[in-house]
Amino acid sequence: RLLVPLGCFALLPPPPGAAEFSPSLDSDFTFTLPAGRKECFYQPMRKEASLELEYQVLDGAGLDVDFHLLSPKGETLVFDERKSDGVHTVETEDGDYMFCFDNTFSTISEKVIFFELILDNMGEDGQDQEDWKKYVTGTDLLDMKLEDILESINSVKTRLSKSVQIQTLLRAFEARDRNIQESNFDRVNFWSMVNLGVMVVVSAVQVYMLKSLFEDKRKNRT
Repeated sequence: RLLVPLGCFALLPPPPGAAEFSPSLDSDFTFTLPAGRKECFYQPMRKEASLELEYQVLDGAGLDVDFHLLSPKGETLVFDERKSDGVHTVETEDGDYMFCFDNTFSTISEKVIFFELILDNMGEDGQDQEDWKKYVTGTDLLDMKLEDILESINSVKTRLSKSVQIQTLLRAFEARDRNIQESNFDRVNFWSMVNLGVMVVVSAVQVYMLKSLFEDKRKNRT
């Protein structure tokens, strides 16, 4: 699934032919946000649908970023300042919703950001249920009606989607923890080498001082 970085905060109409999120139930994306930059993306939504967005900063100094979510009218719905993660759900109307990740406060460190979109009530499931209802006739003698089958299928589908979402979030947590551990490993190695160098210098100074104490500095008289 392709995303279009707009690189600006103002709400702009999507250009003709531009790539966008397909109206699926779940989309996730990971990208690198350079220092001093802001990246914006848009998601077309329908009326009375639901948009859930979760993001995490996986790598970068401070593990923080500014987050903005704007309505199709340009109104700010969500603003997170210097957060490492967040989860937001909004009821939508027809139009393109824009969300931006802002790293302009950082002049050196780039950020690796993961985010996931979960779309509900986009109209496809309702059409599927209407198609099922056309076949629900003459089933009173069956032990399990087609409505029960449909309910079971929807329940399994919901649980599978939830499982996929949880696995995706766990992978994001694992990636962030791994980056933190690698950073700590590099710091430990660096300061260990510094301590080792200090110990070698101190040992050399001590040997020199002890040796100088036992040297006979008196001059022989002739």
